[in-house]
Amino acid sequence: MTGKTEQTAAAAAEALGYEQARDELIEVVRRLEAGGTTLEESLALWERGEELAKVCRRRLDGARARLDAALAEEEAEEADEDV
Repeated sequence: MTGKTEQTAAAAAEALGYEQARDELIEVVRRLEAGGTTLEESLALWERGEELAKVCRRRLDGARARLDAALAEEEAEEADEDV
């Protein structure tokens, strides 16, 4: 892909929610495993899969951070109640 095309693809992937990115990633993996694609198609699928995997990782990391923050807040409130 060219630089501009890569940026557009990355932006489009970033706009997806976790479930959408995950479902598309599953489809990309299925197509790669099935074979029957040209080298160029396989490379494009691989690149798309990499972008989708990054989106999934960022969404999961964000969810983990929110959960950790909520748990820390709850622990702080409990500590204040114990004082």
